[in-house]
Amino acid sequence: MADSDLQTPAAAGAATSESRATANGEASSRDETAAFDAEAAGESLSRLRSSVGSVLMGKDDVVRLACVALVGEGHLLLEDTPGVGKTSLAKAIALSLGCEFTRVQCTPDMLPADVIGTSIFRPDEGRFEFRRGPVFTNVLLVDEVNRTTPRTQSALLEAMSERQVSADGTTHELQRPFFVLATQNPFEFEGTYPLPENQLDRFMLRLSIGYPDRAVERDVLQSHRQRQPIEEVRAVVSTEELLALQAAARNVRLEESLTDYLLDIVARTRTHPELSLGVSTRGALAYARAARALALIEGRDFVTPDDIKQLAEPVLAHRVLVRGVMRESQREQAVRAIGSIVETAAVPA
Repeated sequence: MADSDLQTPAAAGAATSESRATANGEASSRDETAAFDAEAAGESLSRLRSSVGSVLMGKDDVVRLACVALVGEGHLLLEDTPGVGKTSLAKAIALSLGCEFTRVQCTPDMLPADVIGTSIFRPDEGRFEFRRGPVFTNVLLVDEVNRTTPRTQSALLEAMSERQVSADGTTHELQRPFFVLATQNPFEFEGTYPLPENQLDRFMLRLSIGYPDRAVERDVLQSHRQRQPIEEVRAVVSTEELLALQAAARNVRLEESLTDYLLDIVARTRTHPELSLGVSTRGALAYARAARALALIEGRDFVTPDDIKQLAEPVLAHRVLVRGVMRESQREQAVRAIGSIVETAAVPA
């Protein structure tokens, strides 16, 4: 993953094609690339963050990282207590994009067909017709994902990884953009089915919203007195713009030295004495995509060491297992282990 300096169309829509000659001493080659304006992309994403932030007040960092998952073509897992704004965050993102939003409330009796859809026989036509489930949307909120059975949880795996679902031997493509925001309560375990490691690995980031401070909570009470702030949210970035932003993020420059820095952090999770399971290659890919997305959100076309540092805990902590620790305290121990790895990893000059 060396520095290739590739570029792609920007959300501003002012894409132009250009040829670039690359020399390596004895040979040279030409690449047809399209330029994108990182500053314009950052401005578009700033509008999106402001729109979502008007609903999830006082949580700018959470909104920014949620946008990282969105622009990085990943998915987001929110672990927190009820009533802190998880559903509001998902709705605000969908409304700010003007795209389709669907919510699934998970229960123990839910079946895979309740998520992906099912085939219904049409006697008048003598054939089966596939009825699409709620997964056929742009923004899918899977509420209390650990309340449903592993069989139903696994129905989301193909959708999250491949952007498609299979039913009755037929593959159905999902529309783009496709963004899954799943929630679970980390303090309530009775009647739940903890997400297995292969399911957790499908989420680009895991975040907690947390309680607002007193001043922000006072503003929340005032803003909800007459109407819900979510009712005033309007589309500020089109779905076409978002797709262009996702394309631009894929080609933000990740220098070779920073690639080695990122891989060094990933490798240390596999040898850390407190960890029994390290970060997978899929996790490393998600880490790189998230770093590129964060750089674009900040209006840059290149990744910095700080981007990689900031994302280590939300991208990596849910992908590791801690030795000899109860599941309830896995998160805290994993966060500490990732923090120690980042502190000791050598930052490129």
